[in-house]
Amino acid sequence: MKAVIVRQHGALKALALEERPTPEPGPKQVLVDVRAAGVNFPDLMVIAGTYQTLPQLPFIPGKECAGVVNRVGEGVTTLKRGDRVTALMGHGAFAEQVILDEKSAHVIPLEMSFPEAAALNLTYLTAYFALLERAQLEPGEIVLVTGAAGGVGVAAVQVAKALGATVLAAVSSPEKAAAAKASGADHIIDVSVPGLRNGLRDQVFAVTDKHGADVIVDQVGGDVLDASLRAVAWEGRLVLIGFASGRIPEIKAGYILVKNIAVMGLHIGDYRDRQPEKFRRAREQLFDWYRAGKIKPRVMAAYPLQDFLAALNVVKNRQAIGKVVLTTAR
Repeated sequence: MKAVIVRQHGALKALALEERPTPEPGPKQVLVDVRAAGVNFPDLMVIAGTYQTLPQLPFIPGKECAGVVNRVGEGVTTLKRGDRVTALMGHGAFAEQVILDEKSAHVIPLEMSFPEAAALNLTYLTAYFALLERAQLEPGEIVLVTGAAGGVGVAAVQVAKALGATVLAAVSSPEKAAAAKASGADHIIDVSVPGLRNGLRDQVFAVTDKHGADVIVDQVGGDVLDASLRAVAWEGRLVLIGFASGRIPEIKAGYILVKNIAVMGLHIGDYRDRQPEKFRRAREQLFDWYRAGKIKPRVMAAYPLQDFLAALNVVKNRQAIGKVVLTTAR
């Protein structure tokens, strides 16, 4: 099989597409022929060596995939050859085949395409756990989503709407605003305005009758998070899921106290590893919403596996609107 290989952390140009032996499934494992693999910002961090958890070198990057079960290992009872499945894993998705633990592979709806299924993993599960598990979002509340045209952003907009929230989408361009609106956002917050520190708050207050955002889902950090904090409602909740801007901001503890707000983080892989049944239930809820038309992954572009560098650079340069995926010919 062909696979993208990371032999040393660093620049993307050091990656190579190599021929590798087909792996054999062990007990309670399945071999999956990959049809699509999602490309995400954390993949760039893993490749660079800056992510919080790193596999041992050399390794195959990629945290999510969808495909068809090729072989099953001893003791597998819930899956069979030919099942269409998707999974979120630590690494290994950028390949023609991958080994998955039985408990991590989930059968996908027949009407869902492989690119959609791959795109429904990291981003939508992150949005689900950020809004439901961490923020405890209630119907009718106001949610501000930063980076609202990216993979997690689109997912957070759609999941928040499915939960009955009013959604404010923070974006930096008219093209991204159109994508956020198409995903269901009620209002657009322009983060390209001069004087963002006050400008973001003024926009949020203008569309919420000065109430502010009950929940903020932030994946940008930097100046956007600094400004977003000024727009949080009393007893609001801030969920940190990433720092795509490159700057990890510092939050003054006094501000948290005065406004009675809660600041919390989310690492989605912990739920997969620590609470697999809750993780499975979350995915089933996402499938139900997909069938009902309440969510739909936005796949911006699908690149053949051999064009992995082009796909990674789209994400690196923050040009992705929705998700970028890699596909195989198997």
